[in-house]
Amino acid sequence: MASTSLGPAYHRLWLATALSNLGDGIRMAALPLLAAALSRDPVVVAGVALAGQSPWLLFGLFAGAVVDRYDQRRLTVLVDATRVLLLAVLVTALALDVANIVLVYAVAFMCGVGETLRDTATATLLPPLVKDADLDRANGGLVNAEVAGNELVGPPIGGYLFGVAMVLPFALNGSTLALAAALIFSLPNVFAAKPVPAGEKRRIWAETGAGLRWLVRHRRLRALVALGGLFALMDSAWFPIFVLYVGQVLALPGWGYGMLLGVGAVGGLAGGFLAARVTRRIGTAAALAGCLLCAAAGQLMLALTTSVPVAAVGLGATSAAFGVWTVAARTLRQRLTPPELLGRVSSASMTIVMSAGPVGALAGGFVAAEWGLTAPILIGVPVLAVGALVCYLTLRTQE
Repeated sequence: MASTSLGPAYHRLWLATALSNLGDGIRMAALPLLAAALSRDPVVVAGVALAGQSPWLLFGLFAGAVVDRYDQRRLTVLVDATRVLLLAVLVTALALDVANIVLVYAVAFMCGVGETLRDTATATLLPPLVKDADLDRANGGLVNAEVAGNELVGPPIGGYLFGVAMVLPFALNGSTLALAAALIFSLPNVFAAKPVPAGEKRRIWAETGAGLRWLVRHRRLRALVALGGLFALMDSAWFPIFVLYVGQVLALPGWGYGMLLGVGAVGGLAGGFLAARVTRRIGTAAALAGCLLCAAAGQLMLALTTSVPVAAVGLGATSAAFGVWTVAARTLRQRLTPPELLGRVSSASMTIVMSAGPVGALAGGFVAAEWGLTAPILIGVPVLAVGALVCYLTLRTQE
Protein backbone atom coordinates (compact mmCIF):
# COMPACT_ATOMS: atom_id res chain seq x y z
CA MET A 1 0.00 0.00 0.00
CA ALA A 2 1.35 3.42 -0.93
CA SER A 3 2.19 5.76 1.92
CA THR A 4 -0.30 8.58 2.41
CA SER A 5 0.87 12.14 2.87
CA LEU A 6 1.42 13.26 6.44
CA GLY A 7 -0.09 16.64 5.63
CA PRO A 8 1.18 20.19 5.12
CA ALA A 9 1.38 20.96 8.84
CA TYR A 10 3.74 18.03 9.38
CA HIS A 11 5.90 19.07 6.44
CA ARG A 12 6.24 22.56 7.92
CA LEU A 13 7.24 21.02 11.25
CA TRP A 14 9.75 18.77 9.45
CA LEU A 15 11.29 21.71 7.59
CA ALA A 16 11.48 23.76 10.80
CA THR A 17 13.20 20.82 12.54
CA ALA A 18 15.65 20.42 9.67
CA LEU A 19 16.53 24.13 9.63
CA SER A 20 16.89 24.35 13.41
CA ASN A 21 19.16 21.30 13.60
CA LEU A 22 21.18 22.42 10.60
CA GLY A 23 21.83 25.66 12.46
CA ASP A 24 22.71 23.75 15.62
CA GLY A 25 25.24 21.65 13.71
CA ILE A 26 26.79 24.75 12.15
CA ARG A 27 27.04 26.50 15.52
CA MET A 28 28.46 23.46 17.34
CA ALA A 29 31.31 23.30 14.83
CA ALA A 30 31.96 27.03 14.73
CA LEU A 31 31.88 27.90 18.44
CA PRO A 32 34.98 25.80 19.38
CA LEU A 33 36.79 27.27 16.38
CA LEU A 34 35.94 30.76 17.58
CA ALA A 35 37.09 29.90 21.10
CA ALA A 36 40.38 28.59 19.70
CA ALA A 37 40.83 31.82 17.77
CA LEU A 38 40.34 33.84 20.97
CA SER A 39 42.34 31.64 23.36
CA ARG A 40 45.11 29.04 23.08
CA ASP A 41 44.26 27.53 26.47
CA PRO A 42 42.90 23.97 25.88
CA VAL A 43 40.80 24.15 29.04
CA VAL A 44 39.15 27.36 27.87
CA VAL A 45 38.40 25.89 24.45
CA ALA A 46 37.02 22.65 25.92
CA GLY A 47 34.84 24.70 28.24
CA VAL A 48 32.73 25.84 25.29
CA ALA A 49 31.37 22.31 24.85
CA LEU A 50 30.67 22.10 28.58
CA ALA A 51 28.83 25.43 28.48
CA GLY A 52 26.65 24.19 25.64
CA GLN A 53 25.85 20.80 27.18
CA SER A 54 25.48 21.70 30.85
CA PRO A 55 21.95 23.19 30.51
CA TRP A 56 20.59 19.66 30.01
CA LEU A 57 22.07 18.62 33.33
CA LEU A 58 20.96 21.79 35.12
CA PHE A 59 17.53 22.45 33.64
CA GLY A 60 16.58 19.44 31.51
CA LEU A 61 14.04 17.97 33.92
CA PHE A 62 12.40 21.35 34.57
CA ALA A 63 12.10 22.05 30.83
CA GLY A 64 9.35 19.46 30.59
CA ALA A 65 7.23 21.18 33.23
CA VAL A 66 7.63 24.51 31.42
CA VAL A 67 6.60 22.93 28.11
CA ASP A 68 3.56 21.23 29.66
CA ARG A 69 2.45 24.49 31.27
CA TYR A 70 2.47 26.74 28.18
CA ASP A 71 1.44 26.75 24.53
CA GLN A 72 4.20 24.67 22.90
CA ARG A 73 3.99 26.46 19.55
CA ARG A 74 4.38 29.93 21.05
CA LEU A 75 7.10 28.71 23.42
CA THR A 76 9.11 27.24 20.53
CA VAL A 77 8.82 30.48 18.55
CA LEU A 78 9.90 32.52 21.59
CA VAL A 79 12.93 30.29 22.19
CA ASP A 80 14.04 30.44 18.55
CA ALA A 81 13.56 34.22 18.42
CA THR A 82 15.65 34.63 21.58
CA ARG A 83 18.44 32.54 20.12
CA VAL A 84 18.33 34.66 16.95
CA LEU A 85 18.90 37.76 19.10
CA LEU A 86 21.81 36.09 20.93
CA LEU A 87 23.46 35.18 17.65
CA ALA A 88 22.86 38.71 16.33
CA VAL A 89 24.75 40.06 19.35
CA LEU A 90 27.64 37.68 18.63
CA VAL A 91 27.70 38.57 14.93
CA THR A 92 27.73 42.27 15.78
CA ALA A 93 30.56 41.79 18.28
CA LEU A 94 32.60 39.88 15.71
CA ALA A 95 31.97 42.50 13.06
CA LEU A 96 33.15 45.22 15.46
CA ASP A 97 36.09 43.05 16.63
CA VAL A 98 35.02 43.24 20.28
CA ALA A 99 34.07 39.58 20.83
CA ASN A 100 35.66 37.83 23.80
CA ILE A 101 35.59 34.37 25.35
CA VAL A 102 33.00 35.40 27.96
CA LEU A 103 30.54 36.24 25.19
CA VAL A 104 31.26 32.92 23.48
CA TYR A 105 30.53 31.05 26.72
CA ALA A 106 27.34 33.05 27.26
CA VAL A 107 26.06 32.33 23.74
CA ALA A 108 26.90 28.62 24.06
CA PHE A 109 25.17 28.37 27.43
CA MET A 110 22.04 30.35 26.55
CA CYS A 111 21.62 28.54 23.23
CA GLY A 112 21.95 25.30 25.20
CA VAL A 113 19.18 26.42 27.54
CA GLY A 114 17.07 27.15 24.49
CA GLU A 115 17.75 23.68 23.12
CA THR A 116 16.44 22.02 26.29
CA LEU A 117 13.14 23.85 25.86
CA ARG A 118 12.92 23.54 22.08
CA ASP A 119 13.82 19.85 21.85
CA THR A 120 11.33 19.03 24.59
CA ALA A 121 8.62 21.13 22.94
CA THR A 122 9.29 19.54 19.54
CA ALA A 123 8.52 16.11 21.02
CA THR A 124 5.06 17.41 22.01
CA LEU A 125 4.29 19.23 18.75
CA LEU A 126 3.98 16.13 16.59
CA PRO A 127 1.07 14.08 18.06
CA PRO A 128 -1.67 16.70 17.42
CA LEU A 129 -0.55 17.08 13.78
CA VAL A 130 -0.68 13.48 12.53
CA LYS A 131 -2.81 10.39 13.02
CA ASP A 132 -1.71 7.99 15.74
CA ALA A 133 -1.08 5.28 13.14
CA ASP A 134 1.37 7.59 11.36
CA LEU A 135 3.40 8.59 14.43
CA ASP A 136 6.25 6.14 13.71
CA ARG A 137 6.64 7.29 10.10
CA ALA A 138 6.44 10.95 11.11
CA ASN A 139 8.99 10.49 13.89
CA GLY A 140 11.32 8.74 11.44
CA GLY A 141 11.33 11.84 9.25
CA LEU A 142 11.99 14.16 12.19
CA VAL A 143 14.81 11.99 13.56
CA ASN A 144 16.50 11.90 10.16
CA ALA A 145 16.21 15.68 9.89
CA GLU A 146 17.89 15.97 13.31
CA VAL A 147 20.71 13.54 12.47
CA ALA A 148 21.37 15.05 9.05
CA GLY A 149 21.49 18.61 10.37
CA ASN A 150 23.42 17.98 13.58
CA GLU A 151 25.90 15.36 12.39
CA LEU A 152 26.12 15.06 8.61
CA VAL A 153 25.56 18.46 7.01
CA GLY A 154 25.80 21.18 9.66
CA PRO A 155 29.31 20.64 11.10
CA PRO A 156 31.17 20.62 7.73
CA ILE A 157 29.31 23.77 6.66
CA GLY A 158 30.09 25.45 9.98
CA GLY A 159 33.79 24.63 9.72
CA TYR A 160 34.02 25.76 6.12
CA LEU A 161 32.16 29.04 6.64
CA PHE A 162 34.28 29.89 9.68
CA GLY A 163 37.37 29.55 7.49
CA VAL A 164 35.87 32.03 5.04
CA ALA A 165 34.77 34.59 7.65
CA MET A 166 34.15 34.23 11.39
CA VAL A 167 30.72 35.85 11.24
CA LEU A 168 29.27 33.64 8.48
CA PRO A 169 28.37 30.47 10.42
CA PHE A 170 26.66 32.43 13.20
CA ALA A 171 24.80 34.63 10.72
CA LEU A 172 23.58 31.53 8.87
CA ASN A 173 22.59 29.88 12.16
CA GLY A 174 20.51 32.93 13.04
CA SER A 175 18.86 32.87 9.62
CA THR A 176 17.91 29.19 9.86
CA LEU A 177 16.44 29.75 13.33
CA ALA A 178 14.41 32.73 12.12
CA LEU A 179 12.95 30.66 9.27
CA ALA A 180 12.26 27.78 11.67
CA ALA A 181 10.42 30.12 14.03
CA ALA A 182 8.27 31.43 11.18
CA LEU A 183 7.37 27.89 10.12
CA ILE A 184 6.45 26.86 13.68
CA PHE A 185 4.32 29.99 14.05
CA SER A 186 2.43 28.96 10.89
CA LEU A 187 1.34 25.64 12.43
CA PRO A 188 -2.34 25.19 13.38
CA ASN A 189 -3.18 26.64 16.78
CA VAL A 190 -3.85 23.31 18.51
CA PHE A 191 -1.16 23.39 21.21
CA ALA A 192 -2.63 25.63 23.89
CA ALA A 193 -2.05 24.27 27.38
CA LYS A 194 -5.15 23.04 29.17
CA PRO A 195 -6.42 25.62 31.67
CA VAL A 196 -5.51 24.87 35.27
CA PRO A 197 -8.10 25.76 37.91
CA ALA A 198 -7.13 28.55 40.28
CA GLY A 199 -5.10 27.28 43.19
CA GLU A 200 -4.08 24.03 41.47
CA LYS A 201 -1.10 25.34 39.51
CA ARG A 202 2.04 24.54 41.47
CA ARG A 203 5.63 25.62 41.29
CA ILE A 204 7.66 24.30 38.38
CA TRP A 205 9.71 22.03 40.64
CA ALA A 206 6.54 20.53 42.13
CA GLU A 207 5.07 19.89 38.68
CA THR A 208 8.36 18.32 37.64
CA GLY A 209 8.25 16.03 40.66
CA ALA A 210 4.66 15.04 39.90
CA GLY A 211 5.61 14.10 36.36
CA LEU A 212 8.59 12.06 37.53
CA ARG A 213 6.48 10.20 40.06
CA TRP A 214 3.96 9.32 37.36
CA LEU A 215 6.79 8.08 35.13
CA VAL A 216 8.31 5.94 37.89
CA ARG A 217 4.93 4.28 38.50
CA HIS A 218 4.46 3.44 34.81
CA ARG A 219 6.19 0.09 34.35
CA ARG A 220 6.67 0.13 30.58
CA LEU A 221 7.71 3.78 30.27
CA ARG A 222 10.02 3.48 33.27
CA ALA A 223 11.76 0.56 31.60
CA LEU A 224 11.88 2.37 28.26
CA VAL A 225 13.56 5.45 29.74
CA ALA A 226 16.02 3.38 31.79
CA LEU A 227 16.97 1.22 28.81
CA GLY A 228 17.42 4.31 26.65
CA GLY A 229 19.87 5.65 29.22
CA LEU A 230 21.68 2.31 29.30
CA PHE A 231 21.95 2.28 25.49
CA ALA A 232 23.37 5.81 25.48
CA LEU A 233 25.78 4.96 28.31
CA MET A 234 27.22 1.94 26.50
CA ASP A 235 27.53 3.90 23.25
CA SER A 236 29.21 6.92 24.85
CA ALA A 237 31.71 4.69 26.69
CA TRP A 238 33.62 4.00 23.46
CA PHE A 239 32.61 6.61 20.89
CA PRO A 240 34.70 9.50 22.34
CA ILE A 241 37.87 7.36 22.02
CA PHE A 242 36.91 6.08 18.59
CA VAL A 243 39.44 8.45 17.02
CA LEU A 244 42.21 6.59 18.89
CA TYR A 245 40.73 3.23 17.89
CA VAL A 246 40.81 4.23 14.22
CA GLY A 247 44.45 5.25 14.37
CA GLN A 248 45.86 2.56 16.65
CA VAL A 249 43.67 -0.51 16.07
CA LEU A 250 42.67 -0.01 12.43
CA ALA A 251 45.94 1.81 11.58
CA LEU A 252 44.15 4.42 9.46
CA PRO A 253 45.31 8.02 8.90
CA GLY A 254 43.20 11.02 9.88
CA TRP A 255 40.93 10.83 6.82
CA GLY A 256 39.88 7.34 7.90
CA TYR A 257 38.28 8.73 11.04
CA GLY A 258 36.20 11.16 9.01
CA MET A 259 35.23 8.41 6.58
CA LEU A 260 34.01 6.13 9.36
CA LEU A 261 32.08 8.97 10.99
CA GLY A 262 30.31 9.36 7.67
CA VAL A 263 29.51 5.63 7.68
CA GLY A 264 28.02 6.03 11.15
CA ALA A 265 25.90 9.00 10.08
CA VAL A 266 24.58 7.11 7.05
CA GLY A 267 23.78 4.14 9.29
CA GLY A 268 21.80 6.41 11.62
CA LEU A 269 19.84 7.85 8.69
CA ALA A 270 19.09 4.36 7.38
CA GLY A 271 17.82 3.35 10.81
CA GLY A 272 15.52 6.36 10.99
CA PHE A 273 14.21 5.66 7.49
CA LEU A 274 13.50 1.98 8.16
CA ALA A 275 12.21 2.32 11.73
CA ALA A 276 8.50 2.53 10.91
CA ARG A 277 8.67 -0.51 8.62
CA VAL A 278 10.58 -2.54 11.22
CA THR A 279 8.22 -1.74 14.10
CA ARG A 280 5.11 -2.41 12.01
CA ARG A 281 6.44 -5.76 10.84
CA ILE A 282 7.71 -7.25 14.12
CA GLY A 283 6.17 -5.04 16.81
CA THR A 284 7.63 -2.32 19.00
CA ALA A 285 8.96 -4.56 21.77
CA ALA A 286 10.78 -6.86 19.36
CA ALA A 287 12.11 -3.89 17.40
CA LEU A 288 13.50 -2.18 20.50
CA ALA A 289 15.01 -5.42 21.81
CA GLY A 290 16.45 -6.05 18.35
CA CYS A 291 18.11 -2.63 18.42
CA LEU A 292 20.00 -3.53 21.58
CA LEU A 293 21.03 -6.92 20.12
CA CYS A 294 22.12 -5.29 16.85
CA ALA A 295 24.20 -2.74 18.76
CA ALA A 296 25.77 -5.54 20.82
CA ALA A 297 26.66 -7.41 17.62
CA GLY A 298 28.11 -4.27 16.08
CA GLN A 299 30.26 -3.57 19.13
CA LEU A 300 31.44 -7.19 19.15
CA MET A 301 32.58 -6.78 15.54
CA LEU A 302 34.42 -3.56 16.41
CA ALA A 303 36.11 -5.09 19.44
CA LEU A 304 37.35 -8.25 17.72
CA THR A 305 38.58 -6.96 14.36
CA THR A 306 41.40 -4.98 12.81
CA SER A 307 39.71 -5.07 9.40
CA VAL A 308 38.40 -1.72 8.16
CA PRO A 309 35.43 -3.19 6.21
CA VAL A 310 34.34 -5.28 9.22
CA ALA A 311 34.68 -2.26 11.51
CA ALA A 312 32.64 -0.17 9.07
CA VAL A 313 29.85 -2.77 9.10
CA GLY A 314 29.94 -2.90 12.90
CA LEU A 315 29.80 0.88 13.18
CA GLY A 316 26.98 1.09 10.65
CA ALA A 317 25.03 -1.56 12.56
CA THR A 318 25.31 0.25 15.91
CA SER A 319 24.34 3.57 14.32
CA ALA A 320 21.37 2.07 12.49
CA ALA A 321 20.24 0.43 15.72
CA PHE A 322 20.38 3.78 17.49
CA GLY A 323 18.34 5.36 14.69
CA VAL A 324 15.59 2.73 14.91
CA TRP A 325 15.62 2.94 18.72
CA THR A 326 15.20 6.72 18.71
CA VAL A 327 12.16 6.59 16.44
CA ALA A 328 10.50 3.57 18.07
CA ALA A 329 11.09 4.78 21.64
CA ARG A 330 9.86 8.30 20.89
CA THR A 331 6.72 6.95 19.22
CA LEU A 332 5.94 4.57 22.10
CA ARG A 333 6.52 7.38 24.61
CA GLN A 334 4.08 9.63 22.75
CA ARG A 335 1.44 6.90 22.62
CA LEU A 336 1.66 5.89 26.27
CA THR A 337 1.93 9.35 27.85
CA PRO A 338 -1.09 11.63 28.47
CA PRO A 339 -0.71 14.89 26.49
CA GLU A 340 -0.55 16.99 29.66
CA LEU A 341 2.52 15.01 30.85
CA LEU A 342 4.32 14.46 27.56
CA GLY A 343 6.73 17.37 28.02
CA ARG A 344 7.88 16.14 31.43
CA VAL A 345 8.24 12.51 30.35
CA SER A 346 10.12 13.54 27.19
CA SER A 347 12.47 15.85 29.07
CA ALA A 348 13.19 13.13 31.66
CA SER A 349 14.13 10.71 28.88
CA MET A 350 16.30 13.24 27.04
CA THR A 351 18.00 14.39 30.25
CA ILE A 352 18.95 10.81 31.13
CA VAL A 353 20.35 10.25 27.63
CA MET A 354 22.28 13.54 27.68
CA SER A 355 23.64 12.79 31.17
CA ALA A 356 24.82 9.36 30.03
CA GLY A 357 27.21 10.99 27.55
CA PRO A 358 29.75 12.52 29.94
CA VAL A 359 29.39 9.65 32.45
CA GLY A 360 30.01 7.03 29.79
CA ALA A 361 32.87 8.97 28.23
CA LEU A 362 34.64 9.34 31.59
CA ALA A 363 34.16 5.68 32.50
CA GLY A 364 35.19 4.52 29.04
CA GLY A 365 38.36 6.60 29.21
CA PHE A 366 39.42 4.98 32.48
CA VAL A 367 38.61 1.48 31.18
CA ALA A 368 40.56 2.08 27.97
CA ALA A 369 43.56 3.43 29.88
CA GLU A 370 43.61 0.34 32.10
CA TRP A 371 42.71 -2.49 29.68
CA GLY A 372 43.11 -1.13 26.15
CA LEU A 373 41.06 0.69 23.53
CA THR A 374 38.78 -2.24 22.73
CA ALA A 375 37.83 -2.90 26.37
CA PRO A 376 35.04 -0.27 26.64
CA ILE A 377 33.62 -1.53 23.33
CA LEU A 378 33.63 -5.14 24.49
CA ILE A 379 32.09 -4.40 27.90
CA GLY A 380 28.94 -3.12 26.24
CA VAL A 381 28.25 -6.42 24.45
CA PRO A 382 26.92 -8.50 27.40
CA VAL A 383 25.27 -5.44 28.97
CA LEU A 384 23.30 -4.68 25.79
CA ALA A 385 22.43 -8.36 25.30
CA VAL A 386 20.93 -8.59 28.79
CA GLY A 387 19.21 -5.26 28.20
CA ALA A 388 17.60 -6.71 25.05
CA LEU A 389 16.08 -9.57 27.05
CA VAL A 390 14.77 -7.22 29.75
CA CYS A 391 13.42 -4.91 27.05
CA TYR A 392 11.43 -7.62 25.30
CA LEU A 393 10.03 -9.15 28.48
CA THR A 394 9.02 -5.75 29.88
CA LEU A 395 7.58 -4.08 26.78
CA ARG A 396 5.86 -6.97 25.00
CA THR A 397 2.79 -6.79 27.26
CA GLN A 398 -0.30 -5.00 25.93
CA GLU A 399 1.11 -4.69 22.40
